[in-house]
Amino acid sequence: MTITIVGLGAGDIDDLTRKAWRVLKNAPVVYLRTARHGCVSCLPQSDTRYHSFDALYEAKDDFEAVYTAIVDTLMDAAQSGDVVYAVPGDPTVGEATTAQIITRGREAGIDVQIVHGVSFVEPSLAAVGVDALDGLQIYDGIDIARAHHPPLNPDFPALIGQVYSRFMASNIKLTLMNQYPDDFPVHLIHSAGTSQQTVESIPLHEIDHSAAIGHTTSLFVPAVGGMTSFERFQDIIAHLRDPEGGCPWDLKQTHESLRQYLLEEAYEVLEAIDSGDTAELYRELGDLLLQVVLHTQIAIDSGEFSMTDVLRHVNEKMIRRHPHVFGDKSVDSSEQVTANWDAIKAAEKAANQSADDTPQSRLDGVPRALPALLRSLQYQDRAARAGFDWPVIDDVRAKLSEELDEVLSAPDDEARREELGDLLFVLVNWARWLRIDPENALRLANDKFYRRFRHVEMRVAQTGRQMNDLTLAELDVFWDEAKAQGL
Repeated sequence: MTITIVGLGAGDIDDLTRKAWRVLKNAPVVYLRTARHGCVSCLPQSDTRYHSFDALYEAKDDFEAVYTAIVDTLMDAAQSGDVVYAVPGDPTVGEATTAQIITRGREAGIDVQIVHGVSFVEPSLAAVGVDALDGLQIYDGIDIARAHHPPLNPDFPALIGQVYSRFMASNIKLTLMNQYPDDFPVHLIHSAGTSQQTVESIPLHEIDHSAAIGHTTSLFVPAVGGMTSFERFQDIIAHLRDPEGGCPWDLKQTHESLRQYLLEEAYEVLEAIDSGDTAELYRELGDLLLQVVLHTQIAIDSGEFSMTDVLRHVNEKMIRRHPHVFGDKSVDSSEQVTANWDAIKAAEKAANQSADDTPQSRLDGVPRALPALLRSLQYQDRAARAGFDWPVIDDVRAKLSEELDEVLSAPDDEARREELGDLLFVLVNWARWLRIDPENALRLANDKFYRRFRHVEMRVAQTGRQMNDLTLAELDVFWDEAKAQGL
């Protein structure tokens, strides 16, 4: 039993190989995935009958169902004798049925033969004047349309096949626009390799407006260039860490030596967020990403782990902890999402915990290196989710007054330090009840104080006097000016 899959080429009969012609001519029956192909009318007709699967495209709801039905028919036919099945282009380029036939044929003991043809790739590249060895990426438009972010390296060009309708083009462009500029110039290639070939050069956001889109349309996306890819960034960091020709400073860094920079970059990101400067934000996010990639390269050099480990772990975790998105679990609120997250996280910890391990506290996952206010907030948030919390906010306010009284009545400095810590802890709890991030609130208050105090300094300088020479009442006048100006 044999199924021979024949590639019909890009569409012109002159591109059909002699081997393909011979196989088709000698076959009593040829199954065509589609008769909507330029060379079908020119195929050998004398003793060969052709059966098209075009009707399935109208009868089935999606392409998967169509492809499964085609393969089912071919598998059944192979039980009675050899089968010849002809597909557009090359059977191994963008032909979903080929993979199914090979897999199911192996299981059924059916020999699968491939007769190659000219795929859409070669004439498409010729149409736009591109060499495939320049890092060309080839994707099925159906896969791009389903994605939320394109699986493309923007430093290299990409050829996307099966852009067979304006609806498909619309979904493809929405995915691509998650990475490429809306007005990025791309090329729609229609009927590549045939006498009807045309190329439309068009902004990305307009590709679904083309009236020429049809079942032979593909999309060429040029390289963005300018070192825009994550892979290029990794290569730069690896170069810096290369013992031969790398940077001495980068080579001597360790996980421990970079701790301070990781914290600094994280806080500079927060400062950019507070400033509302989006250009500064993307620059600071790049600096923070540098720390992640540099730490990972140090681990690669030491044989500890690689970037694939980092990405695999976080990808699997995001999918595992969002069953309401990637699974069949339903949620009605963000609170339910948080509850599910905690439950899944607890189950993960339990699965990774050996029988000899002592039980861990719910608070152990909070990093001790966090700023004190943030660490306090996370402690109290985790305790509250476990049911350890005041029933109403008035109880928190009452506790705040109680702690303030204890600070005022403390007998000595040591007691005052302890009681003031308790007061701050309850103040953080009150902020949590008010849904205010105390760390962010204090940071904004610090920024406000800086602006107003800077105004006071400038006004004092205008008087020609020293700040210590002015009374508090005089300084308060300048402070009130700053407030009035919205500083």
